[in-house]
Amino acid sequence: MGEVMNPYSNAAHAASIPQEGNPRETEAWALTEAARRMASASRGEPEGMREALRLNWKLWTIFQADLIGKVEAGESSETVVNMLSLCQFVDFHTVASLTEPDAAKLEVLVNINRNIASGLRDSLAREAREAAAAAGVDPAAAAPAPAGAYAPAPGAAHTPISATA
Repeated sequence: MGEVMNPYSNAAHAASIPQEGNPRETEAWALTEAARRMASASRGEPEGMREALRLNWKLWTIFQADLIGKVEAGESSETVVNMLSLCQFVDFHTVASLTEPDAAKLEVLVNINRNIASGLRDSLAREAREAAAAAGVDPAAAAPAPAGAYAPAPGAAHTPISATA
């Protein structure tokens, strides 16, 4: 039924929620959180998978609405167009996953979320290094990982969620 929550884990999770003011960091956190929930749900019952899928779908619907607004405002960069295509894929894949949920289908969405979140965090780190370099500060000291960053341990192999189910 429900997942037993560790109070220490909950405190660490709450501390990872990004502060207001940086939309890309918030988006990266939301994608990572949705990926975490789908990965966890993939080891459980179909209804838990559906709940995690619906949350992820809502998140991607928000992204899609924002991107459509950018296109309507005249911004049709390659990144915007590619993200809209990815939103469409996530829509179709989510519908298929909701009708017949399984770990392999969720893994596709988990990987998409983690990769997009990683790209957002990389761009934030790059901007921090560039700003530090422009200000004459050591760039290596200026770009800590954002709160809640997903990063496998150095040298650790990525284990697909289907392998842990």
